[in-house]
Amino acid sequence: MSDVPICSANVIHVDLVNKVREKMPEDELLIDLAELYKLFGDSTRVKLLYALSESELCVCDLAALLNTTTSAVSHQLRLLKSARLVKSRKQGKIVFYELSDDHVRTIFRQGVEHIQE
Repeated sequence: MSDVPICSANVIHVDLVNKVREKMPEDELLIDLAELYKLFGDSTRVKLLYALSESELCVCDLAALLNTTTSAVSHQLRLLKSARLVKSRKQGKIVFYELSDDHVRTIFRQGVEHIQE
């Protein structure tokens, strides 16, 4: 016996399906959204995002904070930067990272709040 719920009514609520279908974004946008959320599936990246939600930091600071190598941090930052979740600025030879904008901060903080409920 399966625990998967089965719709035995054989009724499709056409009006509701059509209403939702009209509002569904294009597949490309939903695929991009799924890719964005995949980035939150790695604990190192989540730690980096948390740290950057608190303060702008350089790679060396982040490596020390996470007790890992600068190479490992740089790799994860490249992924986060390519997804426009973090941005960087150079000051002399040092590159500082911060969250790209308040949208990223909101996404991150709401996720934390949801888990804490």
